[in-house]
Amino acid sequence: MAPVRQGAKLHLKRGEMEAQTTITDAIADKVAREESDPSQWYALYTCPRHEKVVVQQIEERRISCFLPLYRSVRRWKDRRKELELALFPGYVFVRIALKDRLRVLQLASVVRFVSCNGHPVPLPESEMNSLINGLIRGVRAEPHPYLIAGRMVRVRYGPLAGTQGVLVRRKDKFRVVLSLNLIMRSVAVEVDEADIEPC
Repeated sequence: MAPVRQGAKLHLKRGEMEAQTTITDAIADKVAREESDPSQWYALYTCPRHEKVVVQQIEERRISCFLPLYRSVRRWKDRRKELELALFPGYVFVRIALKDRLRVLQLASVVRFVSCNGHPVPLPESEMNSLINGLIRGVRAEPHPYLIAGRMVRVRYGPLAGTQGVLVRRKDKFRVVLSLNLIMRSVAVEVDEADIEPC
């Protein structure tokens, strides 16, 4: 198959109608859209506990970035201290045009972009805006294990503490299916998402 020449036309036939679309026009429209706002949010994977150092380096290069933090009280035998820790340990969010990714990858402690098939994958703008707006407005957030329906979980608190079962989601509520294998019967119990952890 020969490569498409610039100015080539694509002919589509549907019944008796014939539509012509100029390929270069479609490419030009796409490029124009990307040039108007080429930057998107990407997730960077960093060396462990180097998130703040990476953010400082990115800001020195005048690149837009975001590191969500949360406060955690840590206790030692002789004292207590409130620390600011990364909400997503090992990750920093950066807003750049993909063509500028080398400026970020050259930084010390940056491992790579979160990618699919070797290509950095942009994060949905709506998810990033929700996260940023929520944290700016003071929503209390802390890390939580990523839970998937159908995965084995353990109840941490309450009367069922220590019990293991399969996580099921029904509408907006979480349920843990507890099984008695000996009699081959199960029961679904509603639980709070904060009370369970993956096994």
